[in-house]
Amino acid sequence: MQLHPVKVYPSKALLKREDQLAWKMAAVAADKVAVQKDVQEMIINRIIDNASVAIAAINRRPVVSARGMALGHKKREGGATVFGATAGTTVSPEWAAWANGTAVRELDMHDTFLAAEYSHPGDNIPPILAVAQAMGRSGKDLIRGLATGYELQIDLVRAISLHEHKVDHIAHLGPSAAAGIGTLLKLPQEVIFQSIQQALHTTVSFRQSRKGEISSWKAYAPAHAGKLAIEAVDRCMRGEGAPSPIYEGEDSVLAWVLSGRTIADQKSRKAMYEEVLYNVPLPAPGEAKRAIMDSYTKEHSAEYQSQALIDLAFRMREQIADFEKIEKIIIHTSHHTHYVIGTGANDPQKMDPKASRETLDHSIMYIFAVALQDGRWHHVDSYAPKRAGRADTVRLWHKIETTEAPEWTERYHSKDPDTLAFGGRVEIIFKDGSKLVDELGVANAHPRGARPFAREQYVNKFLTLTDGIITPREANRFLEAAQNLPKLAAGELSALTVTLPRGTLEEAKPGIF
Repeated sequence: MQLHPVKVYPSKALLKREDQLAWKMAAVAADKVAVQKDVQEMIINRIIDNASVAIAAINRRPVVSARGMALGHKKREGGATVFGATAGTTVSPEWAAWANGTAVRELDMHDTFLAAEYSHPGDNIPPILAVAQAMGRSGKDLIRGLATGYELQIDLVRAISLHEHKVDHIAHLGPSAAAGIGTLLKLPQEVIFQSIQQALHTTVSFRQSRKGEISSWKAYAPAHAGKLAIEAVDRCMRGEGAPSPIYEGEDSVLAWVLSGRTIADQKSRKAMYEEVLYNVPLPAPGEAKRAIMDSYTKEHSAEYQSQALIDLAFRMREQIADFEKIEKIIIHTSHHTHYVIGTGANDPQKMDPKASRETLDHSIMYIFAVALQDGRWHHVDSYAPKRAGRADTVRLWHKIETTEAPEWTERYHSKDPDTLAFGGRVEIIFKDGSKLVDELGVANAHPRGARPFAREQYVNKFLTLTDGIITPREANRFLEAAQNLPKLAAGELSALTVTLPRGTLEEAKPGIF
């Protein structure tokens, strides 16, 4: 990997494009380096993973609405498939990305990568797959495109913090999806460069979508980024350009929203031009794209920082005879966990039994209480209003608090994969003064966990989440097609959708489309 310093330049500097981050990202996308075998197999795993959570969420209202919008843009020929829709139904690719991206994101249960920023790199799959289907590409083409999408989003996430400045993480997804589409379609570096810039320019939004009264937009936001990435590539393929330099410009998001703005406010605008803001790692020419191997999926339907703590709750509950004898529970954890999903957020919604599912899955206090009591986690039952409002759960829930522990923050940001951790230490204090203390750094499903996910676990997750929703025949057909991805010929990628039995797919309320 090569580190690329990124800073803001005044317009009069006339920064050469070969010195711009977007151009360097486009070079990675245009590099014809082969995809390595283990990366290829992991891409297949993540296609299966995405389908699992999409079908499990298929009749939830936000997914139904997104699908209804997409089906208002049907294509007679070509086009891309929509999860759940009858075989042969295709829509314009950007709308397929919208519908499928929402379905994948709704349950907050697919893959994750955490570093300077947060991300769900599997959000690259819906837009890149939709374009691959619409453009009649092969399984090998799709694999190459997805390797790029994962690589570039994860590389940006390693270096550039968005949440620190209250910018939503989809600002890294738009450029990565556009670049992945560029690789898929074998576009020239110039076109990919312009596409990355357009995609970033149109996907900067703010984290209020994940704060306070969290709405269905939390699921829609990544899907919207994928949709905008497709539209950006389409425009640039037709010869259109983009605001440039998109990262380094004096009126860019780096200059006015991210670290450039911070330096300007603390020192001066002149000082902003003098400092390197970020060092972004990118593969060197000819170096394989392997970033997907550093990402990990979820076993439980909740924010990733809760995964290890859910597993820890399962373990600790075995030593608790009576939950009513608990006086207090303190979760010592990282800065992120404390301030985003813990009591450090100072968000009363996270303690409210009437809060939405989208809020509850970002409340570690609620999640730990239910996991401790139930010894299981279910993507529907664990969030049911009746479950959230249970009196004994509310009592336990309100006894839980989080605190930032420097050692866990340090492990959260560790560059050493052997010490990197997203869990915490839990201290349960009983009314008689006794304590129960335990800790867990990584979830059981993590590559360094007690039960790392491999193909068997991805397949089992698919079969579990889709059970009773699709037929066994359809499940077997999809799994066979997905695992045969490298051999799927041009025009055969429609096999990577999943169809529900007739009459079981809910219809959306009428809208404009």
